[in-house]
Amino acid sequence: MRLTLTGNQANAWGVKLSRVQVVAAYPITPQTTIVEELAEFAANGQLDTQYIKVESEHSAMAACIAAENTGVRTYTASSSHGIALMHEMLHWAVGARLPIVMGAVNRAIGPPWNIWADHTDTISQRDTGWMQFYVESNQEVLDTIIQAYKVAESRDVLLPAMAIEDAFILSHTVERVEIPDQELVDEFLPPYNPPDYLNVDDPKGFGSLVMPDWYMEFRYIIARAQEAARKRIREVTKEYAEIFGRDYHGLVEEYRTEDADVVMVGAGTMVSTARDVIDKLRSEGHKIGLLKIRVFRPFPYEEFQDIAKRVDVIGVMDRSFTFGYGGAMFSEVKGAIYNTDARPKIKNYLIGIGGRDVTPKMLEDTFRNALRVKDHGLDREMMWVDLKGGE
Repeated sequence: MRLTLTGNQANAWGVKLSRVQVVAAYPITPQTTIVEELAEFAANGQLDTQYIKVESEHSAMAACIAAENTGVRTYTASSSHGIALMHEMLHWAVGARLPIVMGAVNRAIGPPWNIWADHTDTISQRDTGWMQFYVESNQEVLDTIIQAYKVAESRDVLLPAMAIEDAFILSHTVERVEIPDQELVDEFLPPYNPPDYLNVDDPKGFGSLVMPDWYMEFRYIIARAQEAARKRIREVTKEYAEIFGRDYHGLVEEYRTEDADVVMVGAGTMVSTARDVIDKLRSEGHKIGLLKIRVFRPFPYEEFQDIAKRVDVIGVMDRSFTFGYGGAMFSEVKGAIYNTDARPKIKNYLIGIGGRDVTPKMLEDTFRNALRVKDHGLDREMMWVDLKGGE
């Protein structure tokens, strides 16, 4: 079955097909239509779930944590300041090893007030331990929700996950989306069966105090789970492709990188436009390719170490700035390859912040700048693209 859906509707359909048992709902633009769609599914009997209307985003995550502790599959959605308000609970969900899935609709953080696409809200949560999937299309939104549950609920992972979509560019824009058969989804994603949960017949302690002589080991185990998640994401992506015919290539997706001298890196919707620009520059004889970051946590360091051996320049496009040395994705890419023998030049392009359109012309200018780095050397490490008045 094919339907014409917004990204938010596709998100809700992914939740429905995953047979989520508890939905905690609190509105915030541009996420609200996800939980509205889920409310309709619950009201008309299409989704057998406990739909909980809470008083804040903090409470939404707290409700998911409490429900997940009883051994049921849970979901919530949020954006921007709502995700920031959840921050304490995001840490708790990771430490408690609860595979909650959240639909996160990227929106800028104020002030000044802004409701458009910007990755700051989710990038700000990168150190909580949540897995982070950055999606490119409405179809990928739906498919990623289902895959995220499969990965998160794996016994060697048991970590929560965000399925992340750009505000309005996906959330409120319609595309044709293929809806998988429920029977096939059920075969791919069996019912949640956690190893430990609240059970009066088998009482255990949850979230108890841990002294300094053991706390570090708990963090180490989570780090090991993130490593296991890399392998599971690759396996689950491959299995999904075999069953449903759509392959998202694991943690990253390469486009025309086989003989590239320069590779541009990005995440989210900008990579769709970037492919067209890459094709144009290729037609002019430029050896340039694209690497899409689909999964930012766990970070695909092995894939970047591999690409660094093959290219002269890596241009990293960040749709946020966290006031460190460059954007977060730029810093991670540099860190991943620093201790390897590969030494491509790396330049950071801060682009599309606050919902500014990432146009073909803007990307072409950016990519040509990266090509000049190959020919003439690195002029500077960071560049704010399309900044009014220049730099």
